[in-house]
Amino acid sequence: ITCPGVVLKDKQELYLSVFVLGKYKRTECVPAVFPLFFQERLLFEKTFANVVDPGDLVKLLEFDTSVLELIQLIPPVGKVLATYEENTRDFLFPDPKLTHGRRGLEREILMKRSPFFT
Repeated sequence: ITCPGVVLKDKQELYLSVFVLGKYKRTECVPAVFPLFFQERLLFEKTFANVVDPGDLVKLLEFDTSVLELIQLIPPVGKVLATYEENTRDFLFPDPKLTHGRRGLEREILMKRSPFFT
């Protein structure tokens, strides 16, 4: 995660909270210095019972929401510094972009900063 020109005044560690397909996972904590590197793979699995038509699955994914939050461990519960929210279909299967890299391995998203992240 990059945030050019920003230095965090609080030095507590950060993690990425991920909510996809109705399941929540989080990364390990990293030091509070940009750029942040999360060297992890998070696996999300879900079975869609009674879905036989791929078009029906697409509709279900469009109504589901995926959420990513960048959280800093500031007591008592932590502060959300930035969020990203999108329907699960577009999050899992983004439109092709004119960028380099192999499909699925590199991804750019723009997170929205929270009022706590100045």
